[in-house]
Amino acid sequence: MTAFGYAPASSGAEDSAGAEPGQSLRDRLVPPMPPPSVWGWAGPLLITAFGGFLRFWRLGTPHAVVFDETYYVPDSYSILRYGVEINHAHNVNELLTRGSTHIFTSGGEFVAHPPLGKVAMAAGEWLFGLTPFGWRFAVAVAGTLAILLTARIARRMTRSTMLGCVAGLLMALDGLELVLSRTAILDMFVTFWVLAAFGMLVLDRDASRAKIAAAATAATAEDLETGGPRLGIRWRRVLAGVFLGIACASKWNGIWYIFAFAGLAAAWDLGARRVAGYRDRRWEWLHSDVRWLPFSFGFVPAVTYIASWAGWFASSKGYDRNWAALHGNHIPIWSALDSLYQYHLSILGFGLGLSSQQGYVSKPWTWLYLGQPISFFYATPKGCGAKSCSQEVLAIGTPAIWWASILALAFCLYWWATRRDWRPATALVGVAAGWLPWFWFAWHDNRTEYYYYAIIFLPYLVLAITFCLGLILGPATAATRRRTIGAIAVGVYLLLVLANFAYLYPVLTAEVLPYSSWYHRMWFPSWITPSS
Repeated sequence: MTAFGYAPASSGAEDSAGAEPGQSLRDRLVPPMPPPSVWGWAGPLLITAFGGFLRFWRLGTPHAVVFDETYYVPDSYSILRYGVEINHAHNVNELLTRGSTHIFTSGGEFVAHPPLGKVAMAAGEWLFGLTPFGWRFAVAVAGTLAILLTARIARRMTRSTMLGCVAGLLMALDGLELVLSRTAILDMFVTFWVLAAFGMLVLDRDASRAKIAAAATAATAEDLETGGPRLGIRWRRVLAGVFLGIACASKWNGIWYIFAFAGLAAAWDLGARRVAGYRDRRWEWLHSDVRWLPFSFGFVPAVTYIASWAGWFASSKGYDRNWAALHGNHIPIWSALDSLYQYHLSILGFGLGLSSQQGYVSKPWTWLYLGQPISFFYATPKGCGAKSCSQEVLAIGTPAIWWASILALAFCLYWWATRRDWRPATALVGVAAGWLPWFWFAWHDNRTEYYYYAIIFLPYLVLAITFCLGLILGPATAATRRRTIGAIAVGVYLLLVLANFAYLYPVLTAEVLPYSSWYHRMWFPSWITPSS
């Protein structure tokens, strides 16, 4: 299959049976990237600049505490002031809206999420003050950079600069990504760091397969009876482990990607040794590749996560900071770790026990078809030129993206099952890791869940759609008529996404609209009325 790359030699499949005649082992394992061109970076950067403009324009609107900003804004400011979260006043929303910084009472606050995302928010508050722009600044940076990461990752996976830009554009034009990039909550941070870890793994995949190809090309028949070269510790994977630790230190749902990415990396390694022709590959795979996985995907994320609690360790004011000492444990270091462990048991109990069937709760099987988006903010101001006005921040994905993703995922599953192409399989793993765990919680614990949790697997939905668009576009070596038809189809879809996003934009960014204009954008009753 040569649909994606500029180079007709790129099959992209793991199976050596998919190799084209005359294709070298190196090109089968590591299809060539597009020729060096300014557009390799300029294209993704231009898309990112466009997405960044959308995210930073009127970032301080609404001038209000939106949704769960009521928790994270005072928490982040408390970290800036005291190093840990401190209890805040009951009327903190009113105080923040007035610009008051006198929002704290006394005592360490029990928090449901780790501190690192709030540390990033604190940086924005330090730079721009305790204002809506200040507390949303770091989130907007993360959301903007996620566009660049998606574009560059898609470019490397597809070997196509154009398809990389398509993926970045889809991220830039998604409504949920926009809203969560403009709201001071944690989910965009965990999405960004998981995506950064994934990018490191894709880079490592190319680098390690190049080494295996080089060794196999120079190998004798006797050498091929072995398992292949020992690759040792792989620093890109170590860095991926750091990024996954940061993701978990922002919000715990990043943990599922540790297991998913470790499994993905192991599968890539075994596939590479098989395609290279090594006979005894399983032993060397276990002894060389799998051997380092607990370090890269276990030890490194754990150390990174614990380090993120440095402010809590350094302070005596943090919630449960002195639990161990109060219970007779005075052993240095161990006492602090014991207190942290007990604190985490409390956080885990709170998280698992969170159950409310009121408001905008939604079950995970409704997320792809946008069954119950969530309103982060709604007001009825004056000044729209009509009798009744509406102003809303509706956390909803662009339907032209999310509805298309249902078909894209189904096709990716089919394509992987019949072609063993690693790219759709990777997109499926990325979606499954962020989505399927919520099914278990929904069925077994009846835990409260919201649609915006789906942001963590949005990049992999985009990759799935991009893969399908690449097939529609056709191979670079196809006839002109075939490429023209494909290009028209892809262009029409992207224009549809752009029009859909532009139509919803006012209700994503709290523009003041006549009530009738707002109502016309509410396509289904569930987009207005929360489920009960």
